[in-house]
Amino acid sequence: MSTDSSTIQSPASAASISNVNALFQNAKKYEELNVIGTGAYGTVYKARDLHNDGHIVAMKKVKVALTEDGIPLSTVREIALLRQLEAYRHPNIVRLLDVCHGGQPMDRDQQLVLFLVFEHVEQDLDSFLKRAPGPLSENRIRCMSHDILSGIDFLHSHRIVHRDLKPHNLLVTSAGRVKLADFGLAKTYDTEMKLTSVVVTLWYRPPEVLLGASYNTAVDVWSCGCVLAELHTRAPLLPASSDSEQLHAIFRLIGRPPRYEWPDSVSIMRDSFPDYPPKDLAYVIPNAHPHALDLIKRMLVFDPAKRLTALDCLEHPYFTDEPIS
Repeated sequence: MSTDSSTIQSPASAASISNVNALFQNAKKYEELNVIGTGAYGTVYKARDLHNDGHIVAMKKVKVALTEDGIPLSTVREIALLRQLEAYRHPNIVRLLDVCHGGQPMDRDQQLVLFLVFEHVEQDLDSFLKRAPGPLSENRIRCMSHDILSGIDFLHSHRIVHRDLKPHNLLVTSAGRVKLADFGLAKTYDTEMKLTSVVVTLWYRPPEVLLGASYNTAVDVWSCGCVLAELHTRAPLLPASSDSEQLHAIFRLIGRPPRYEWPDSVSIMRDSFPDYPPKDLAYVIPNAHPHALDLIKRMLVFDPAKRLTALDCLEHPYFTDEPIS
């Protein structure tokens, strides 16, 4: 079964409004309990599945702008892709259980209300790290890092870039396993793309995004490198309050890149930044295993083409020298 959404063909550009009931179930089978969180791309509710013994789920409410013909085909393709991925039941991807519509096909703003119903996981990684009574053990960090990278590699192998990896979008189960969540920004990718300014929370945003250059799956590896560092220190690696400050923070850590690596097509000049020397990660992330430091260093590389892939990371000695337990 192919999981590339581009293989879902249709001669039309939109699905008819009359097909809503056929495409999606009615959300009335779920009872909303309370709001878990809100963001630019939708509101997430804790809910009860009334047709499944009151099983608790997470429902993400999204609004889809309608065309004159109905639901944009791109939306149908994205949902079809999510459903295809669910068939694999990857242990590090949050499960998509259902897709429902909100009763009426459209509201007064000509928008269709959809609910993506996911398995409910009690906490995200941000909450987990804040609640942890002390530093995480090296084995716990290694296991969680492997979970995150396994989920990323799965997405990348199916031509999906998550584009918003951060502790809030990583869920931690009661058993301590990590699952990737919130694919509101995920999208099948082409070779050359531009990333909009609203994508990827600032602290986890790679330099190519901040510079406005094209990007690929390497954007997720950079974000993951920041998260892996945070697992060790329980504090963000590169906090900043603007795009410019973020670039300064990055170059203070990894050094200002050489002139030959600077993208030609960007408006920000390399000479806008001091000639920062790279820092020794051992001082930035004290008490980390040397293999962990080497892995993170290779993930936080300025040139996306020289960054490790998610699969490269999984084959790094940090994970292969000892069995994951």
